Amino acid sequence: MRFLIFSQDKPDSLHIRKATREAHLAFLKADKAAEVLMAGPWLDAVGEMAGSLLVVESESRVALDGWMSRDPYTAAGLAGEVTVKPFIWAVGAPE
Repeated sequence: MRFLIFSQDKPDSLHIRKATREAHLAFLKADKAAEVLMAGPWLDAVGEMAGSLLVVESESRVALDGWMSRDPYTAAGLAGEVTVKPFIWAVGAPE
């Protein structure tokens, strides 16, 4: 099942994002409990990273929640708000 993950960083937490970014990116590539189909930061009005958008494939929401709990961004307390929704990729989906 595919999921869309939209997270917004806590206020004044860019330093946390920058300090854990490399570990987060390595985690996304290494932990196969979810397959990352698309991921990247979204930017605030001044062009700074302020949150994340991911499209992932996971066996279930329970498996996805476990995967998300192991993310270095989660361990560092970066996110202020996270929205997870089942997702149907209708246009531009990988084959």
